[in-house]
Amino acid sequence: MEDGTPDSAQRTTGERVKLNVGGKLFETTVSTLRSGGPDSLLSALSNRTSNEPVFIDRDPEIFSALLALLRSNRLPSTAKRFSNHELIDEAVYYGIESQLRSALAPSQLSGIDASLFSTIRPSSDGVVTDFNAVDSDGSVWVAHGGQVSVYDWSLTHTETVRTHLDYISSIKKVGTDLAVVGSEFESGLHFYNLANGRRVGSVEWTDPSDPRIYKAKVNAVVDSADSVYAAFECQHRENCVVSIDKGTMKAVSELGRQSGNSAKSTVVGKLTFLPEINALLGVSVSAGAFGYSGYVRLWDSRSGDVVWETNEPGSGRSSRFGDSFADVDFDREDLTMFKICSKSGDLAVSDLRKLSEDPWVYLEEKNPCMRHAGGGSSTLIHCYRKQVFVGRGGELEVWSRMVEKGIDVERERVLHEGLYRRNFMDKVEDAERGIIKKIEGAGDRLFVTRENAEGIEVQGPRLGWCLVRVYSEEEKKLLNDGSRVLPNPNILDDHVACPAKQLGYKLGDP
Repeated sequence: MEDGTPDSAQRTTGERVKLNVGGKLFETTVSTLRSGGPDSLLSALSNRTSNEPVFIDRDPEIFSALLALLRSNRLPSTAKRFSNHELIDEAVYYGIESQLRSALAPSQLSGIDASLFSTIRPSSDGVVTDFNAVDSDGSVWVAHGGQVSVYDWSLTHTETVRTHLDYISSIKKVGTDLAVVGSEFESGLHFYNLANGRRVGSVEWTDPSDPRIYKAKVNAVVDSADSVYAAFECQHRENCVVSIDKGTMKAVSELGRQSGNSAKSTVVGKLTFLPEINALLGVSVSAGAFGYSGYVRLWDSRSGDVVWETNEPGSGRSSRFGDSFADVDFDREDLTMFKICSKSGDLAVSDLRKLSEDPWVYLEEKNPCMRHAGGGSSTLIHCYRKQVFVGRGGELEVWSRMVEKGIDVERERVLHEGLYRRNFMDKVEDAERGIIKKIEGAGDRLFVTRENAEGIEVQGPRLGWCLVRVYSEEEKKLLNDGSRVLPNPNILDDHVACPAKQLGYKLGDP
């Protein structure tokens, strides 16, 4: 350079840099500041040629915690003095939000080690009518009354939009700031841009050749990369699944139009899209004086053809004839389907790649203390992270997949009765909070709503904090004496016991 000062590119990574944050002097290295990323403010400050400390008018205590994060990739214990919102605001200012997000992100969700740590409560109309937990970014889109509120990955409220509907019963995020909403009391599926709070499109199911098809209401909704699928039902019970183009927000085609005059033709109550096999799956469950009935239907999303279907009660070929499913869900990672039986309460699994007339394998609970007393009218299931979460009334439980040591991949794919183990996730008194209405997993957290209860319960490890005891080599030798070891709880080994709870610790990642 002309003044003789060394070029910023020639500064060594170990060279010291001084910063004056809120009147407090900090000294660190160029490499530490640059670890925040090339686009961060701190990286830009590391390129300064002057040795004089630059003044930054921000909170020095929070900066100290963020500087420690850049040094060690973890937050210090002193960061607990600040709320996540305070930390995020400062991290955004310095341009290191991604590093903070990684530090605050929960470890992989394990149902046997999860607990209630937070509750999302909208400020008005606190009873949640529906919600969509988004696994890709950890956000939660909440419908309460006629409003939609969004909470980001840190469960911080970002925005609320009032829609033209008085009651929203279906909601789905379908774009960066785009959501679709529907109501069981008003017709149509409606697109809302939450960035400006405006309705940008609406889709009605109509048929000029059939005057009965009007004022159809939305019963379920799901989306794929380029389409939205909505289950519509008219006042005369005619129903179908409508495929809608995301770009034009116009209806493209109909799938499975039916009369709705029997259990085998009622409207779809749950829609799931599996991109791995380009399949759209619809589930319908009806409860009446003679018990449960319903169907599971699989469409090829490209052709709209039904490629597989099962009805319960069926023709008697099922090994559990008369014990119809109360709910069905799908594991997107393993491409498996689960159902919970309405009478026995048993859980069954089938492989979506090997479907047949009776594809179910019924899981067995070998522990007599864990056996349930049967099904019921308030049972539902949700699959997430190769785990099956079951709500029985107000109780919450998890079925975790067991993996044997040294097992090969092909054998692991074979479904059998002992493949999953069941554990309770809550205490007896937790069931008194109300009947579980909906379960969804996203961002390694589990979200649960209950009937007539305000807010959404958030289950999982606390954000960013996980207490794990680190044993010395001598302690490890003592723990490995006899049965006093701490193995992976999802590894089957008849010669190993797991006394973690006896020792008073929870298993988790540091």
